[in-house]
Amino acid sequence: MRNCYIHSAVSISLQHTFDSEDFLADIIIHNSKKAKAIYPNYKDFISTIAARRMESGVKMGVIAATKALNLAELNQPDAIITGTGMGCIADTEKFLNSIIDNNEAYLTPTSFIQSTHNTLSANIALILNCHGYNNTYAHASLSFESALIDAKLLLEQEEANHILVGGTDELGNEFVDYVQMIEASNDHGINVPFGEGASFTVLSSEKKPNTIQLLDITTENKISNDKLKHKIKSFLDDNKLNFHDIDAIILGNNGDTFDYYYEQLTSSLFVHASQIHYKHLIGEFYTASAFGFWLGIKILQKQHIPKAVLKNVKSTKPIKIILIYNQFKGENHSFILLKKC
Repeated sequence: MRNCYIHSAVSISLQHTFDSEDFLADIIIHNSKKAKAIYPNYKDFISTIAARRMESGVKMGVIAATKALNLAELNQPDAIITGTGMGCIADTEKFLNSIIDNNEAYLTPTSFIQSTHNTLSANIALILNCHGYNNTYAHASLSFESALIDAKLLLEQEEANHILVGGTDELGNEFVDYVQMIEASNDHGINVPFGEGASFTVLSSEKKPNTIQLLDITTENKISNDKLKHKIKSFLDDNKLNFHDIDAIILGNNGDTFDYYYEQLTSSLFVHASQIHYKHLIGEFYTASAFGFWLGIKILQKQHIPKAVLKNVKSTKPIKIILIYNQFKGENHSFILLKKC
């Protein structure tokens, strides 16, 4: 069975992660309940005419995907796989509002056509003239992980050699307000901004010097708090690892009551490891874990953990293996292992 290596990783987020090489040195603090990503200069990547037909989620995804391919020195991937929780929510809102405004008559199909979840992967394929495997996963907070699992299986089964994988979600204009109203009614709701972003990576069966390996990934819909440690131990056992082999753990803390899943691990199994969080910087959204994946790759490449994401005292030993753990509202748990080769 072939291994899975990472040739590039790109992220557009609420921070300077796309154009800057400072690696989270210049941090933007967001005090609002929702915040838009820092958009790149679209004209550098896509034509003005094409950009007018795209909402922010598609534009972010296309640009992040294009840069990921450039960094990997790849013109054409064998497959394109994306994950998105909400799809093109802005176009969905436009279409639904037009139904109301026009009393369900005289509707133009444009917004409906562009509102589907696979709009991004289709646009990337059209731009690249790529006729290979193309798939989109809309599995809520496991959308990116589902795309990653699919890509890993394709590589292992020798059905592809180079795969473009990404996770993208946009804020939209109205739906996020309803979500905020629900969270505001909960005394222990999400305590980070609602954000958006796009993160893309190129996975390959080809090993390069100083590359990062995707060791393994697994997901679980529901895990009781008392079974979490057993689940992680089993996952590490499958990869012939133990708790002390993990040099750093990246966690999806968002300030709600379900953070106790993370706190259980940081206070027991991974006291020795560098503990990292990131959603206070980029907000919460269904594919926020794709940013956590990007962050893990960058930490392994640079052998440096930015102060802004560090929860405890940094270990002085080299960082070789990282565990990424995310859950949302106590469900959709995901575990990803990254290794520096």
